[in-house]
Amino acid sequence: MLDFSILTDNIDSYIEGFKITIYASLISLLCSFILGTIIAVMRIAPLKPINWLGTAYVEFIRNIPVLVIVFFTYLAGNFGGMTAGTIGLTIYTAAFIAEAIRAGIMSVPKGQMEAARSSGLSYGQAMRLIILPQAIKIVIPPLGNQFINLVKNSSLLAVVAGGDLMYHGDLVNSKTFSPFDTYIFVGLFYLILTIPLSFGVGYLEKRLARSN
Repeated sequence: MLDFSILTDNIDSYIEGFKITIYASLISLLCSFILGTIIAVMRIAPLKPINWLGTAYVEFIRNIPVLVIVFFTYLAGNFGGMTAGTIGLTIYTAAFIAEAIRAGIMSVPKGQMEAARSSGLSYGQAMRLIILPQAIKIVIPPLGNQFINLVKNSSLLAVVAGGDLMYHGDLVNSKTFSPFDTYIFVGLFYLILTIPLSFGVGYLEKRLARSN
């Protein structure tokens, strides 16, 4: 039987970690979406040096464990735990978002770009006004899945004292010496975030499938 007194006696700590997890996840999502979009455009840019730079970023970051990136950001950047963890999550997630958006861009018919350029738009204007809006709509479900992964990966902030849900779970465990009950409640708080997100992504997939 679960000892619910662990939850009720430490609810303030759980809620504080829950709020930090939401905050760090939202900031990382916004920043990684912006960075990932830039990297995606770089990967298909007509200029080879820019193309290579975008490709190098994706291949390098995707093949490094996110924990290593978080540690490196914390140790090399002289940031606080929450800031370092959020930056690390942003850097890591942006590589996967870049690949998703690149796939979306590649699925847009090439005639769209040709028509935009022939109407007088520059490459950048055509990409920003014509191609990217269509590509992002196509990849909304994969982007939703990346957000779910980001929320779960945010638990790594605990290793750099990021003040997140897992970090506060560790603090509760250090007082209660009841790891099973403590981390069951931590897991339940994560489910409060991830289950609605999962259903939301599934709904978007069905909605977009019907509209196509």
